[in-house]
Amino acid sequence: MTTRDGHADGRTGQGSGGRDAARRAAVERAARGVLAHGGGTVDRPVHGDTLPLAYVRTAPRGDAPPLVVVPGGPGLASVLPYVALRAEATRRGLDVLMVEHRGIGLSRRVRAGGDVPAEAVTVAAVVDDLVAVLDHAGVERAVLLGASYGSYVVQAFGARHPDRVAGMVLDSPVVAPADDLAAARAHRRRILWDGDLRAGDDPALAGVADAVRSLADDVPAAELAHVVQVVHEFAGPQVLHRLLLARRAGRLRAVWDRVATLGSGEVDGAGQPFVMEPDLVARIMDDELGFALPPDGGPLDPQLAFADAAARHAARGGAGATTPFDLPAALPAFTWPVAVLSGDRDLRTPRPVAERVVGLAPDAVLVPLAGTGHSALDTHRAAALLAARAVAAGAARRLPDLAPRLAALPRRGPSRHVGTALSAVVRATTRRP
Repeated sequence: MTTRDGHADGRTGQGSGGRDAARRAAVERAARGVLAHGGGTVDRPVHGDTLPLAYVRTAPRGDAPPLVVVPGGPGLASVLPYVALRAEATRRGLDVLMVEHRGIGLSRRVRAGGDVPAEAVTVAAVVDDLVAVLDHAGVERAVLLGASYGSYVVQAFGARHPDRVAGMVLDSPVVAPADDLAAARAHRRRILWDGDLRAGDDPALAGVADAVRSLADDVPAAELAHVVQVVHEFAGPQVLHRLLLARRAGRLRAVWDRVATLGSGEVDGAGQPFVMEPDLVARIMDDELGFALPPDGGPLDPQLAFADAAARHAARGGAGATTPFDLPAALPAFTWPVAVLSGDRDLRTPRPVAERVVGLAPDAVLVPLAGTGHSALDTHRAAALLAARAVAAGAARRLPDLAPRLAALPRRGPSRHVGTALSAVVRATTRRP
C-alpha cells in the first residue's frame, strides 16, 4: 500500500530510497510527456477538492465518432501502457480517446497534494469521469471498447448514458461478478479437472485434466490454480500439459515457480507507478467486482488468488459483492451494435459469460478468437482494433465470419510476450507427451 504522498515502497515493489523516487520521477516525466503531445485534464470535484483527471486523444477524424478505450484491471493506467496501441490505431484510421482512471497514474493526486480518497474511487464515479471527458473534448457519441473490467465500465456507461453510445466492443466481458464467477468455476473445472470435453473444445485438452489432478496432492491449491490459468491462457493447453508432466517428474521447477508469481502485484497491493496501481481501486475490486468473494472449496478456484482482497473486505465489514449496476437487466435496452470478443483459452471470463452477453443484448454478435486468452486488447490488439473499426463502420454483423482471419493476424500487445516466452522454454526442454 502507499502513503498519502504516493511514494511508499509497496507500490513500486522495489524497496526504499532515492533510487525508487528517481525511478518514479522518470516514469512520471515520460507519462506527462505523452500527455503533452495529445491530451489534457478535466477538473473533477472530489470530496471538497479537485482531481485533475488526465486523458489522451489521437487526431480527430472528421465527423466520425471516436473510439473510447477502457482497459482492464482495475488498476491499469491508460496514458503510458497503451502508447503503441494508440499509434497502431492511428495507422488503422481510428481516433482513440483514453481516460486515465481515477486513483491511478496521472489521475492519482488531487490538487491539494494527496492521493484521491479511496472512497471516491467507484465505478459510478469512473462512468461520470468518462462523460466529463467527452463533454470537454466536444464528443457527442462514441464507440466504446472495454476489456475485462473495462467492459463493465463501458456497459455501465451505456446503461446511464445510452444517447452517447454509437457502438460497443466488449472484450472478455464482465457482466455480473457473482454469476461470472460461477460460470468461470464451472468452465475451468469441466475442461481442466473433470476432463469433460465437448464439441468445440480444443482437442489438445485431452489428458490435461489427468495431469492437473495428479499434482493436486503435491502443489498448494492456490498455486496450482494460478499456474494452470496463466499457462493455459497465454501459451495454450499443449504447453500446459508439458509443464504439468515436467513438474510431476520434478523438472522445470524454476519455470513453474516463476509462473506462480506472475501477476501477484495486481492483487496484493504492489504495482508499478503509472502502469499498474491497484491500491486505491481496492474498493472497486473487493466491494463492487467480487474479488473478495470467498473460495468455495473446490479445485482450480480463481478466488484462491484473492486472499488479501478477502481480508481487506472483511476488515471493512464487507459482505459479498454489492454490484452498483444491474447489467443483465440493462443489456436488453442496448440498441446499438455490440461485438463481444471471446478468446477460446479465456478462463477468467470464459465463453459462457460472453454467450450470455450476446443473448441479452439485442444487436450483439459473438466474435470467437482462437488461440487467445483473456483480453485481446492486451494480447492481440490488432483483432480488438479491427473489431472496433468494423463496429464504427456499421459492419459488426460481419465480424463472426471474419473471426478466423482476425485471430490469425500477427499478435501484438503488452502481454503477448508471456505466452511466447513460456512456449519457447517449455517446448525446448520437454518432449511431446
